Amino acid sequence: MSRTFLCSSALALLAAPVWAECTTDLPVPEGVTLTAAEALPQGEDSPLAHCRITGQMNAREGVDGMAYALGFELRLPDEWNGRFVHQFNGGNDGEVKPAFGPLLSGNKEDTALARGYAVVSSNAGHDGSLFKDFGLSGGARFGFDPAARAAYGYTAVRDLNPVASALTEEFYGREIAYSYGIGGSNGGRHAMVAAARMPGAFDGLLVGYPGFNLPRAALQHALDVQAFHSVSGDLKTAFSREDLTLFADKILAACDGLDGLSDGLVGDMTACLATFDSHGAMCAEQSSGCLSEAQVTALDRIFAGPMDDSGAPLYSDWAWDPGIASGNWRFWKLESPIPPWGNKPIIAVMGAASLAQIFTTPPTQVGGSPDELEQFLLDFDIAKESRQIFATSEGFDESAMAFMTPPNVDNPKLAEFQAAGGKMLILHGNADPVFSVLDTAAWYDKLDQNNGDDAEGFAMFYPVPGMPHGAGGPSTDGFDVLTPLVNWVENGQAPGAIPAHVTAGNAEGQAALGDISRPLCPYPTVARYKGGDEASADSFACE
Repeated sequence: MSRTFLCSSALALLAAPVWAECTTDLPVPEGVTLTAAEALPQGEDSPLAHCRITGQMNAREGVDGMAYALGFELRLPDEWNGRFVHQFNGGNDGEVKPAFGPLLSGNKEDTALARGYAVVSSNAGHDGSLFKDFGLSGGARFGFDPAARAAYGYTAVRDLNPVASALTEEFYGREIAYSYGIGGSNGGRHAMVAAARMPGAFDGLLVGYPGFNLPRAALQHALDVQAFHSVSGDLKTAFSREDLTLFADKILAACDGLDGLSDGLVGDMTACLATFDSHGAMCAEQSSGCLSEAQVTALDRIFAGPMDDSGAPLYSDWAWDPGIASGNWRFWKLESPIPPWGNKPIIAVMGAASLAQIFTTPPTQVGGSPDELEQFLLDFDIAKESRQIFATSEGFDESAMAFMTPPNVDNPKLAEFQAAGGKMLILHGNADPVFSVLDTAAWYDKLDQNNGDDAEGFAMFYPVPGMPHGAGGPSTDGFDVLTPLVNWVENGQAPGAIPAHVTAGNAEGQAALGDISRPLCPYPTVARYKGGDEASADSFACE
């Protein structure tokens, strides 16, 4: 954890230019190969001058006959702030994303690298490009190799982090002062898994819209496709953009003022759950002012979440939020602008491949065409086949729930992480179409209960009204969540309300909300209007 031996004078030297050469001639453990080193000047594709080192480790042949290796890149700024970031990536991984360290905000130029952090990024143990012969199912095809599944789940972070940390310290000739892990979506899951499995590895974890319950959430993909398909026989025509805007307006009419001000944001998520009645959007005969019974029934089904034969939940229910009308929500659930996907949404293509080949055991070979992938979800018996996310089989000794979720996911304590001094800040959009914000809230409630109602001593959770899966939508998506985490870790200053605004590049947010600011409030508090300038965060208090 934090290296307290670094005195203030030593910290002052950390901004000095790097003395080491940018080279692959650095000592590495057996099984690690550095493949390239390049000194990059500050420029359009480089926020500041830095050394980029690429490498790989754990190379092997899988049981499926495919080549596997944990590929990575490490970016080391010339003016280093003494800190390290492990960038956890999203989706199915399979690609070494540039190690810039995105900070989850709509301000894409604000990155950890730009702030002077050393940053590492990886492909989580597999190269997705090697599976291109499998069509659209190729991104999840690594699921036929048990070790690749485990790497994707947790061993890639476990194996790479000490190597990247040692390389960073070797390069600079001094020890890392503080280590952070940052990621959204599957990357947020990586962070939460690290807190449970590697409690002493990171001083602070920045967790965005986490898929920490990903196998369960993947069951929702089947429910979504089946429910939407029942409306019109075609996902993209089940709801028009106008239909979802109408439904969002109904949510606003019922819930917008519950936080003290009608401003286009549903700030009180919990009160809205008790207030909003979806049937208020339904007419006996569909017209321009309402939805059909089939449409409302479909929405009720998906917002209730997948169930087993007895009606017990298999995942989570979902929050009502006007962000349902965002392009991001539509892209995930109903329709994409991608012709090779048959314009099908992400869940019907990538989601189907992942459920078939990674999140159920044994893996199911599925075709790589859009129609084949959609059909897999249409045919998936949720109540019966859901047990496969907990199953093991010959050669697959870990279930999807075992290798993907944090240990004790249903009863989190994180005692070792807390004892090591770790801090965690979690951010989740209330309109997330992929991972339910209510699932994250339930996880946090249990963590709080298990820690004497004092989880905020080391973990804070911030719901974001209007935000879908990542920054954007009708939300205040411009925020700095790293600085509060750093102040908490390094100075003992617990985070409170975090200022947020609508970023200039968020067209949907600007159209729905205008140029406003709001506080992001730590759960379970809510930003309530206290009077004054309705556009200013200063007029709200977290209560």
